[in-house]
Amino acid sequence: MTQTPAPTAWTLAVDRADLSRVTVAAHPLPDLVDGEVLLRVDRVGVTANNITYAVLGESFRYWEFFPPQPRGLDAAWGLPPVWGFAEVQASTVPGVTPGRRLYGYLPPASHLVVRPDRVDAQGFRDASAHRAELPSPYNAYRLTTGDQAYDAAQEDLLILFRPLFFTSFMLADQLEDSGYHGAEALVVSSASSKTAYAAAFELHGKGPRLVGLTSPGNVAFTADLGCYDEVLTYDRVHDLDPDRPTVYLDLSGRPEVREAVRARLGPRLVHDLAVGLTSQTPNAQSASAVFFAPVQMRKRTQDWGRDGLDARFADAWRRFSVAARDWVDVTVGTGPDALRAAWLDVLGGRAPARTGHVVAMR
Repeated sequence: MTQTPAPTAWTLAVDRADLSRVTVAAHPLPDLVDGEVLLRVDRVGVTANNITYAVLGESFRYWEFFPPQPRGLDAAWGLPPVWGFAEVQASTVPGVTPGRRLYGYLPPASHLVVRPDRVDAQGFRDASAHRAELPSPYNAYRLTTGDQAYDAAQEDLLILFRPLFFTSFMLADQLEDSGYHGAEALVVSSASSKTAYAAAFELHGKGPRLVGLTSPGNVAFTADLGCYDEVLTYDRVHDLDPDRPTVYLDLSGRPEVREAVRARLGPRLVHDLAVGLTSQTPNAQSASAVFFAPVQMRKRTQDWGRDGLDARFADAWRRFSVAARDWVDVTVGTGPDALRAAWLDVLGGRAPARTGHVVAMR
């Protein structure tokens, strides 16, 4: 009699000391205990945001969300979180039904075991012990049926932009909330990145002049977005107005750009904020401050309530998505090889600004 092989799962991991070193490990599907749910990861995106999670994995504890050891990997390896959609494959929890589709923070893997808590019509939070002290916004899994921003026809846009746009939305809100720190200009590095131009989309026309800094190959794309009042290459930092109070939003993580901006603006640089770094150089510690979206989210949840924040975000997303669908060329791969290729492509800076990597995990 032929024995049916046990079902297997797979996980992609990166060397925490060398992010270009990637492995894919096969391992058995876990047996669930009471209180657990097995999610099958269905479709995820790979963007510069995911590189930031790995670059800042130690200081911001991103490595701790998905420990490698239960997947047969030692602590030298890390699982850089991704965002996307998953389906409930098996459940021991009332109210969490197999087949339901969710959006959330996921491992680069075929499956994830979660321990749902605070289950309601909008979804649940993962109450797994190792995530208890980690930032709570990353522990939320939202049912598509209870999500004001969800549109089945726009899943790939949501995969690629939603976490970035949430950061951008909260960044723009924090800047407005602080009166732009008294600035008359906002200078944005890595201006062609999705997080940068989504923030610029939210901020454009509301107050300070928006100046985007980018590489020569991305000038035309960035200017055509219409989100910036001016676009400069990095070697033209000397063209910044030295008499205008300015905030520098550092999304590139390039120390030489920050130093050039500081040298040009001197005391007129009123604030210097590290946001989400597209470079592998973790120079956030040299900024005046580091932006962390969950902090502003907690403030606005207190100010507006959860439903109020969700409604404002959904309204902003709908406005942005109308424009963004013309700004991205979605490429879709399948399986671990495609996930590995997308990771290395984005890590190496080889992905054109218009390209959006989506991976179907089956």
